[in-house]
Formats: sequence, C-alpha cells, structure tokens
Amino acid sequence: MKTQELFQKVLEEISERISSATYSVWFNDLHLVSINDKEVVIKVPLPVHKQILKTVHIDLLEETFFSLTGINYEFKFVTEEDLVEEEKIEDKVEEDAKDITVEWNTNLNPNLNFDNYVVGESNRLAFISAMNVAQSPGTIRNPLFIYGRSGIGKTHLMHAIGNYIKEHSNKKVLYTTSNDFRDEYAGISKQEKGTKAMEYANKFKNKYRNVDVLIVDDIQFLVGAELTQQEFFHTFEALHQQNKQIIISSDRSPDDLKKIEERLRSRFTWGLPVDIYPPDFELRCAIIRQNLKNTSIKDKVNRDVIEYIANACPNDVRHIIGTINRLLAYTAMMTPEVITLDFAIEAIKDYVNVNIYQENTISHIQKVVADYFKITVDDLKSKRRSNNIAKPRHIAMYLCRVETEENLAKIGLEFGGRDHSTVVASCDKIKNEIQNNQTLNDMLKEIKSKL
Repeated sequence: MKTQELFQKVLEEISERISSATYSVWFNDLHLVSINDKEVVIKVPLPVHKQILKTVHIDLLEETFFSLTGINYEFKFVTEEDLVEEEKIEDKVEEDAKDITVEWNTNLNPNLNFDNYVVGESNRLAFISAMNVAQSPGTIRNPLFIYGRSGIGKTHLMHAIGNYIKEHSNKKVLYTTSNDFRDEYAGISKQEKGTKAMEYANKFKNKYRNVDVLIVDDIQFLVGAELTQQEFFHTFEALHQQNKQIIISSDRSPDDLKKIEERLRSRFTWGLPVDIYPPDFELRCAIIRQNLKNTSIKDKVNRDVIEYIANACPNDVRHIIGTINRLLAYTAMMTPEVITLDFAIEAIKDYVNVNIYQENTISHIQKVVADYFKITVDDLKSKRRSNNIAKPRHIAMYLCRVETEENLAKIGLEFGGRDHSTVVASCDKIKNEIQNNQTLNDMLKEIKSKL
C-alpha cells in the first residue's frame, strides 16, 4: 500500500471512531509529509493542533496505524512554518558543505600492494579474485567478501586492491574498519541537536556513500551494534544500487556471522565469498624471503634459518614478520658476519618459546578434516546431510571436542550455527563407533597426526 493511500485509510478509520465534529476540527486538514521505518511526519494547520494531537488523540493515531501496518510508529507534527525553517537549515548545511574543500584521505597503506603479496595454494583464489575486482571494480564479484583467521593476509589484500584502483583510475576509494565506521556513526548522537547534528550526519553519509570503492575490514565487530548494522545496510544498498564496488573482510564466513542481521549476511554472499587458509610450509618460506628483501641481513641468512623460522611460525603471517624483526634487532646488536642456525635459534628463542605453540583450533581441525576427505570447509559447515559430508562433519566435531578446550556452543557456532545438542549427538556417535570400528580408529589416528 502506498503511503498516501495508507494515510487516507487511517483517516477513514478514525472518522468512523469519533464524532464528525471532532474529526472536522482536528483531523480534516491533516496532510502526510513522510513515513519511514520508525516515524510518521504529519503537517497540521495550527500550533494548537500539535498540542491537542500529542496529548488527546495520540493513542487513537497509534492504534489505527498499528492495526493497518503492524508497526509502532512515532509521530511528529509540524506546521508549514516548521517545514520552511527546516528547509532553510538544510540549505545552509548544503551551502556550508560546498564552501569547504576537504582533501580526500583513502586511509590506504601505500606499502601494501599486489607486487609484495606472496601467493601460494592457501591464498591463490583470493588473490586472483582480488586482482579481478581491482581491474574491473563494480562489475563482477560485488561485494567481494574475504574471510579467514587473523594474521593471514586479508588486510594486505584489501589495501592492494585499493592501491591498484587508485593508481589505475580516478575512482574514489575509502578503506575503513568496522570499528571506525561504528564510532563515527555513534558520533551523530553525541552532537547537539540542530544544525551541528545535521551537519555531522550529512558529512558521515557523504563520506561513506559518495565513494566508488568502499573497503571495510573486520566486519565481525559490528556484532551487537544493531543501529550501526542498520546504517551499514543502508550504506551497502546505496552503493550496490549504483554499481559501486564493496570489499569486506571477516574472521569467519558470512554463514557463521550469526549475530549480524540476516539481510546483511545474505547480501554478503551476493558477489563472491572467498576464504584464505593459514599458509603452508612452502608459502611461509616464500613470505620470509620476501620480507628479508631490502634488509641488511638478506645475504646472511641461509636456507636452514628460513626453514627454522617457517616451522616456528606455523599459522600467522604477523608472527613471521615479528620473528624476522626480532632477528634483525638481535643481529644489529651482535653484528655477526653470517647468521647461522644456532645464531637464529639464540636470537628468537624467547620470542618463539612464548608464541610458537598453539593448540589445535576449530578452524585448523576443519581444514585438516576437509583436506583428508577431499571436501571443503564450507561443506562441513553446510546443511548437507549426504554421508560423504555428514561423516566427516561428525568426525570434525568430535575432534574439536577432544582436541580443543572450546565449549559446545562455540563448536556449534563454527559449524554453521548448529545447536550444542547437535554437537553432543555427533560426538557421541563417533565415541560409540570407535569402540568396535578399527577402520575409524586408524582414520582418527591419521588425522590427529596431521594436526
């Protein structure tokens, strides 16, 4: 039902519930200005109408609108003079905005680009997808949703896309984090009501909706910020409808962001969700060689040292870089002619001892089980119940239960948002079966060795 038709229907129902004299005085000359998700704005003839409608007839208006729409609206009553005054304020804000010339800040790190992004099997699909988006922003894979655990190169890849687009076009690029987006949006409510608040709100919307490429890092931190999620939804819609490119990262897949609004999660899958896995041994070695370039020790490090660092940093690129920095600092202090394996072990022993050991994580177990059965992690998280998927899923849940300290709710959440009772049933099924199934026991032993 259109808004004007709805308003006429409301007035008709009200006219049937009150006397014709009362209707003629207080309702006959009302005009609808606007309706949004929360508020109905109604123009009244005189200021006295505002007072009477607010105090005497507000319940009647609320009940009638709710009976027709199922929505509890708030009501704002304005006179013609109020509307003229608001227009003047809006015009002034727009004029002031035109007079202010602001240098655009992309927030991009120019040192993060495709040339120094090291590619291996664990990130090849994400890299190729990122290159495609950078070369044709807004045309394919929109949004591009990159997910994977912290410290494996998502942020580097996002900056690389932004820097490539900036270098090869005149498109307006903006990189931000979900925390910054949330904090800036929250700033609107902190402004004094009136011109300043409208100015801040307009500046916020112009910043995020008048761009060609919006890059948002760590979207998972919008969990719990319901109003910010609503604003991001409207920002997403405004950009997507104009074929503007949106790039998002998260530490988990769209399906696993259960506390993000459903309408947002569904839109995250419109383009291409692509995951990045922790780097394998060969990729870790390549990353170490890349980060040793242009350093004072690049010619002093032999293969044994590189492989030692690769083994000491099994899952996290940031840990690799931190270890290299530790080696650089120790070398600058001790000034050896050659960095031997013994020297490297001495240089980073404290750092490695603190940071190297990591217990099996849910994501690591999922990856190992998926690789073992030649399926994908997404298969394990899916709703599919075929035996070639269900059996590995039960095994993965069982291993997560016995090999990690995560609780049942957390395990269920990481397997596509399943209930903890489902995890219990899966674990019990495997626990009972291994009593009499040697093949399953051998299978579990082999998978554990890969962990």
